[in-house]
Amino acid sequence: MSENSNDSALPAGGADGHLSDEEIERALADFEREMQSGQGSASGQELGQGPSEAALDAESTDRLQSTDAAGANGIDPLAAGSFDEELEGLIGNRAKAALIVTRLASAELLSAFCQISDISALCVDAPEGAVALLKNLDGDGPEAAVKDLTTVVSGLSAMLVVNRADKLEAKLWIEGRSGQSFPPPMVFASSADFVEDLLIGTSDVELLKVQGFTLFDSGSLDRAKAMGIIAEHTRFNRGGKPKGGRIE
Repeated sequence: MSENSNDSALPAGGADGHLSDEEIERALADFEREMQSGQGSASGQELGQGPSEAALDAESTDRLQSTDAAGANGIDPLAAGSFDEELEGLIGNRAKAALIVTRLASAELLSAFCQISDISALCVDAPEGAVALLKNLDGDGPEAAVKDLTTVVSGLSAMLVVNRADKLEAKLWIEGRSGQSFPPPMVFASSADFVEDLLIGTSDVELLKVQGFTLFDSGSLDRAKAMGIIAEHTRFNRGGKPKGGRIE
């Protein structure tokens, strides 16, 4: 029997059954190519025809260079950290959306209250009551915001509704303390339609503007202007009723 015949009868790796370093590297390379083609590339490559290591390295280098160039041009890489934000949202470290629902008659008044409470929010008018869209969604930022708001504005009750990791929670806050929890559907039934839409992600700030809503940014106010708005809305008119500033 020839030497070639003996080799063909042996298992992969030789007589001792162990793979050589060269065979391991070749097997890993084949596995990587199969994984790449199995995921279905945009070019429609067939199984076993994945890109070479050199092509993969070149593609990775191009992506890194594109990201660096975007940063150099003043463009925030990865869409303003959207990947990191999405990841934090998935694991619940960052809320996907958080709203403070009130019975205040004026979003402008709510924005003033937010300003003096050091809360960054966009406030929207609604017949059911003004709503604050919180900007700080990290950690317990939403809870800290509603706590500050209901502490600074004595007598104001507010409902905090939060979406964390696609789980909706609604809780009433009074005098800086959390109270009863409510089923989110019950809150949605008694609040503006856009509240639910914002929380589940079917609407956003830009869509609200298109729909004709006016948004009041608490960050656009300083303390003096905020106090002027509060005074204007809570000043009693000749009929002895507050001007658009009922607080519930």
